[in-house]
Amino acid sequence: MYPSELTGTYTLDPAHSRFGFAARHAMVTKVRGSIPVREATASLDAGDPGASSVHVVLDVAGIETGNENRDAHLRTGDFLDATGHPFITFDSTGVKQAGDDDFEVTGDLTIRGVSRQITVPLRYTGTAVDIQGMTRVGFEGSTVINRKDFGMTYNAVLETGGVMVSEKITLEFDLSAVRTT
Repeated sequence: MYPSELTGTYTLDPAHSRFGFAARHAMVTKVRGSIPVREATASLDAGDPGASSVHVVLDVAGIETGNENRDAHLRTGDFLDATGHPFITFDSTGVKQAGDDDFEVTGDLTIRGVSRQITVPLRYTGTAVDIQGMTRVGFEGSTVINRKDFGMTYNAVLETGGVMVSEKITLEFDLSAVRTT
C-alpha cells in the first residue's frame, strides 16, 4: 500500500509540472521539448491502489522545443497534426504499486486519434504542505513509445544511412499535484 497521505483527489499544478519528451535527432543528439497541460486530475486511494485513476489532456498547439520552426513542423500532419488532433490524452485503466515509492500507471495514450495502451512507471517523490496551506504530492518518471505506433511516420534518410528523427520517443514526467478533496 502506498502512504495514506496520498489518498484524495488532485489537480495537476501546470506551473510546477512538466510533460516532456526527447527524440534523437540526426542519430547524434537529443532534442527535448514539452507540451503544456490543458487539464490533469488524479484520484488516489491508499487502501486500494487499483481504484486510483489518472486523466491528462495536453495541448498540442503549445508544443515547445526552443526552436519556432521545429515547433511549427511538429504541429503539422507530418507529426502531431495539431489542427486535426489538438489534444493528446491519457486515461488510466489501472494503477499498481511496484515498490515502496514506485507505481505503474497503465492506460490509454491517444495521439493523432490513435490510442495505444502504455504503462508509465512513476516514483513518488514526496508530500508537502505549501505556503498557502495546500497539500502537494510529487511524482516523476519516464517511458518510451514508438511514434510510428501513433501514425507519425515522417522521416528523412541521412547520407550516412541513419534517419533524421528516431522512432523511439522518451516521454518524461515531473509532476506536482494539489489535493482538492
